[in-house]
Amino acid sequence: MAKNMEHQFSMLIREIRKEYVGNGPKEITTKFIDSWAVTEMKGNLTNVEKFMITSNHGEEMVHETRTRFVKEIYKKPEVLLRFENLMGAKVLRLFSDINIKEDIAMTVFVFDQPIEGTGN
Repeated sequence: MAKNMEHQFSMLIREIRKEYVGNGPKEITTKFIDSWAVTEMKGNLTNVEKFMITSNHGEEMVHETRTRFVKEIYKKPEVLLRFENLMGAKVLRLFSDINIKEDIAMTVFVFDQPIEGTGN
């Protein structure tokens, strides 16, 4: 069951990213650990962002903008509700960052209870 839920969680992230950013990551992997959902995403940057990072301070600007924007998306009540409905648990907090050079992002969702099927 956990593998199926991990896949569903990853697909929900892809759907939300496409909806709000315009494109989703090329690869998404989610692992559940107790009350955490840890998601790694590869291939996040748009063509415009890839162009921007070649300029002076471009990498810093893209990192700051993307990190702030993603956190704002996940603060939206309608977005949180989609995760909470899927997981049957309330999102307490989230941590998100992206490595621009490697084009890898990580997001950790912390829920109010252990995720069923994690074995913890």
